[in-house]
Amino acid sequence: MVEWIFNLLTGYDVAEGYVSILANLIALGIVVSIAIAAKFALLRAFLVPFSKAAERAFPTAAQYAFKYKYLKRFSHLAPALILAAFAPSFIDFPDIASRLATSYVVAAIFLIIDCTVDAFSDYYHHLNTAKGKPIKGFIQVARFFIALIGAILIVSIIIDKSPWFVLSGIGALTAVLLIVFRDPLLGLTASVVISSNDMVSVGDWIEMPKYGADGSVVDISLTTVRVKNWDMTITSIPSYALISDSFKNWRGMERSGGRRIKRSIHIDMTSVKFCDEQMLSDFRRIQHISEYIDRKIDEITKHNKENRVDTSSLVNGRHLTNLGTFRAYLSSYIKDHPRLNKKMIMMIRQLPPDELGIPIEVYAFTKDISWIPHEDTQADIFDHILAIIPEFQLRVLQVPSGSDIRSLHDFAGN
Repeated sequence: MVEWIFNLLTGYDVAEGYVSILANLIALGIVVSIAIAAKFALLRAFLVPFSKAAERAFPTAAQYAFKYKYLKRFSHLAPALILAAFAPSFIDFPDIASRLATSYVVAAIFLIIDCTVDAFSDYYHHLNTAKGKPIKGFIQVARFFIALIGAILIVSIIIDKSPWFVLSGIGALTAVLLIVFRDPLLGLTASVVISSNDMVSVGDWIEMPKYGADGSVVDISLTTVRVKNWDMTITSIPSYALISDSFKNWRGMERSGGRRIKRSIHIDMTSVKFCDEQMLSDFRRIQHISEYIDRKIDEITKHNKENRVDTSSLVNGRHLTNLGTFRAYLSSYIKDHPRLNKKMIMMIRQLPPDELGIPIEVYAFTKDISWIPHEDTQADIFDHILAIIPEFQLRVLQVPSGSDIRSLHDFAGN
């Protein structure tokens, strides 16, 4: 083509010094125009109609495999092949033209490979089996190596050297590359560990105070894990931090079917005492412990009688206390509570006394693991506990407030 244009320009008496330049420029313009026309012709006349036909035949798969952005990448193949075919016709620099055109062909092929991997990622994450098992990190690694191999091949073609020659040059820059790609390399290792051990999945609730993260995982990539906190802020955590630092994953709680209540209330030690007849009579009217009272009285009476205990002094033998009866009431109360999970641990614990009194802890699990219902149930239980404590002649201990001090001062003044 260039030779034909050259002869044509020579016939028009164009200056000899410009004939070769003009011939090559005109030929380049013609070839580029043909290549651009071929690109749009392939896209509009074949790829788009073919994608529509594929969507009708295979609606689910085609939805991901034939996105318009992927079709645009496929369409680069036509101009690349046309430029490669016409490259030898540039008589003044055929070698350079061929290398550039071949590089374009290689780039077009690797763009197609890259979009194929991208389409597979989109399709995989659409599947139900992919929920909780993201492969975004592996996809990013695959695309990185595809781009790296493509770049090495293109450079080797342009400089007319073997790809191994380019790789040997890269080998000399290994130390620099390790610094530049430190995060992706660490992220790659972390992604493999996280995925193989199923440590974190999209949708998991995790806590990582070091990074201010407390919320649901919304994205796991090669280098970062993004967490949407409960205050609607987004925290980005380096992927490798999940294997180098500690964090809490609430997935086990969500799958167990119960959310724990572990809260205590402090009883004033000076309000603990033995139960007298009047107290026992009152306790018998409480449905949750009426049978317990009768059973314990029979048990204690039998024990004291068998051991010939002098019951005239409360120090001798066994006796019911208001605190023990209160614990028995709470145990029966939580076992009958409709919103607590009966299949999980339920108990009332008396913890070691401290300067705040005797801690009585409720340890149980709610059926509904959602935050708001869980808090409502927990609050209802402790509202009830605070209200019934005086019925057992016990007192809740709390640190004196300013109003308590003023009341004491006013009483002393009177």
